[in-house]
Amino acid sequence: MATALDEILISSARKDFAEQIHALRRRLIEAAMFELDSPEYDTALNIVRDVAARGDKALIELTEKHDGVKLTPDTLKVSRQDLKTAHDEIDPKLLASLRQAIANVRKYQSEIFIGKPNTHPGIKYTPIRRVGVCVPGASAPLPSTVIMTVVPAQVAGVEQIVVVSPPRYKGSIHPVILAVCHELGIEEVYRVGGAQAVAAMACGAETIPKVDKIVGPGNRWVQTAKKLVLGYVGIDSIAGPSEVLIIADKNANPAWVAADMLSQAEHNPGSAVVATDSQDLADKTLAALKDQAAQLSRAKDTIQSLRADSRIVVFDSLDKAVDFANDFAPEHLQIQCGPHSERVAGKIQNAGAIFIGPYSPVAVGDYWAGPSHTLPTGAAARSFSALSSNDFVKSSSIIAYDKARLLESADDIIRLAMTEGLDAHAKSVDIRRQN
Repeated sequence: MATALDEILISSARKDFAEQIHALRRRLIEAAMFELDSPEYDTALNIVRDVAARGDKALIELTEKHDGVKLTPDTLKVSRQDLKTAHDEIDPKLLASLRQAIANVRKYQSEIFIGKPNTHPGIKYTPIRRVGVCVPGASAPLPSTVIMTVVPAQVAGVEQIVVVSPPRYKGSIHPVILAVCHELGIEEVYRVGGAQAVAAMACGAETIPKVDKIVGPGNRWVQTAKKLVLGYVGIDSIAGPSEVLIIADKNANPAWVAADMLSQAEHNPGSAVVATDSQDLADKTLAALKDQAAQLSRAKDTIQSLRADSRIVVFDSLDKAVDFANDFAPEHLQIQCGPHSERVAGKIQNAGAIFIGPYSPVAVGDYWAGPSHTLPTGAAARSFSALSSNDFVKSSSIIAYDKARLLESADDIIRLAMTEGLDAHAKSVDIRRQN
């Protein structure tokens, strides 16, 4: 089966290179959300409309339909006691690791925060009042998602934070998720997921009051719903499958590069692309990839994922590999070019997060370093950034003219207003210099 991976090693000189990369990117974008003309898109729209119209009743019916759990208005919300119990029962070593991760994220997000008082004359930053966080109900708990979304919001000063997650663990939310929510002081946690959870937070329901912004990952139903409610609320971005692009030269360790590829491919779907100027590294990475993939518990699925969504690309220069990376605009960009890594990093224009050097695997950013792992995917890094504390404040321009300054500028303002045919605008200035 591993020999099937031979096809992922390609040269940028191939005639169908652009076509192959376009097809790979297209598959990942399509995996992010449903097409506008698809039946699933219409279904997501109908879910949003249903929740907007019927509130809790629709939430309960949809949760039973999609998650197989029958809730009531009283059990939609996780009780404080359930949150505390989960926290009391968590493994102490895991709790210690979670607390350090929280501290790391809080420190980093505080250092980059732009909304500190009296630091920006002429502009006022105000925290968003109420934020909703989507936490997927995966087969294993995802406490890192809670940390990477909630902590930046807390640093920004958000007063009310809501967490939603589908009840897929024994009819409720995994206790590790609940424990982290309790550790962070989150009291609004709801047993609901999917498009219906997004709709409830955007439109409001009897049990779940409306929020002002929705953030966090999710499947195609969640992302499609986020797009549908954009405008009613703010969102972070439309997040698709996880992806990494690794720029590596002859200095890279092929076994480590292969391990980094597999760490993304195991998301399935998940994309891992290596861009290198070294044929030798490419060959050795492919060999290491085959060996490591064969040892995984889900080897067959991972190899299929690699064949569909991953490539090792050989360029005739490292500069061309960098150009390719900037065009690809990956969610995660690793640079493993030995002593040249910092120089290569300086040429990067489009990436959600940049991991410099051989000792900076993506997992460090996923769990520990401090920047949020909620990142733009599907080439969105060309115009979107990583989620941060700065995404949870809004700015208001401050204009405070006195009489002398207005009189000094009045003729110019009136002239501009009259040019646009807005004489009432002009008169609102003129009347003030007549008294």
